Amino acid sequence: MSAQGSQGTPSVEQLLKMGPPYPPQGAGLGGIPTNAVDTPISAVFIAVFITSAALNMIIFQRNRRRGHKFVLSALLFGFSMARIGANVMRIVWANYPHNAQIAIAATILTNAGVILLFIVNLILAQRILRAHQPRLGWTRAASLAFELLYGAVIALLVMAIISTVYSFYTLDAHVHVQLRDVQLFAVTFLAVLAFLPIPIIAVAVLLPLPPRRDPVENFGAKGRMTTKIVLVIFTAALLTLGAGFRAGVAYVPRPASNPGWFHHRAAYYCVNFTIEAVVVFTYALSRFDLRFHVPNGASGPGHYANGVARDAKIVAPSEDPPRTEAEQGEKERQWESSLRREMQTQEAVLSSRRRSLEVHA
Repeated sequence: MSAQGSQGTPSVEQLLKMGPPYPPQGAGLGGIPTNAVDTPISAVFIAVFITSAALNMIIFQRNRRRGHKFVLSALLFGFSMARIGANVMRIVWANYPHNAQIAIAATILTNAGVILLFIVNLILAQRILRAHQPRLGWTRAASLAFELLYGAVIALLVMAIISTVYSFYTLDAHVHVQLRDVQLFAVTFLAVLAFLPIPIIAVAVLLPLPPRRDPVENFGAKGRMTTKIVLVIFTAALLTLGAGFRAGVAYVPRPASNPGWFHHRAAYYCVNFTIEAVVVFTYALSRFDLRFHVPNGASGPGHYANGVARDAKIVAPSEDPPRTEAEQGEKERQWESSLRREMQTQEAVLSSRRRSLEVHA
């Protein structure tokens, strides 16, 4: 984050007089926000992620009522809410540009939220691996590897938050070097994590198929396996672009008084919120809750294709399972039509609230 001002970067003596938390001494992606530029842009992204949160929560609740368990929709709802908070904090920071505590909160919210999308992509890549290579994907070693990745992400998030906060409370050059090492490791790990679904899918698709009558265990209530693979690769490539750009910026330190072109606000909003909005709406509008659904309790080879015995009980009492493909298609069309009506109602409510706020303003 940039600490650039009309009088340049404060000296060490001035900072010592100010006391902690100290403003950042290096240029950062996006710089210090201003009301003239950042507030309108952040307001647009708040509206975008409010829509995303409403869409994903409606899908999750309707699925839950139908006995269709898909927790990833709730995870995208949580991500959207975190992005609303990040943009709200950026507007607050624009109004209090010299408040280091607000800068800390805005920085943490911006950098931490995207990890949820990385985890979603890893889960989807794991399902594709298990579908193509069930004997490999369901082994204890493979499952443990994914569990270790999720644990590493949590540990990394804690490390990154602590190092970021601590960097605002010390002027010791040696400590700053050590904190920078931690932060560089974190952004590098996240860039690798964002890219990881692509080689996982490559392994799943390119490895020799196991000797079995039905080599690929398709899953989900909708869509071909090829479409699912394309969706994950597309979103992983976008997230890798954003994570790689952020890592590259971190590896090229610049003083706050002389930021590079890559610190510009346009770069900040493109590699953060724009990419994330594209990913979230790609999944929601492509109905990934139907495409990537797997039987509840699936725990071994054959469960994706044949289901789990106890899943036969999970049928809403008022709904019979469709017996033919035509009935399934008709049921999906009715569900989607009902979802569109509910979304239109939700948008009308939000529009009414916005008009009310404008009148009061």
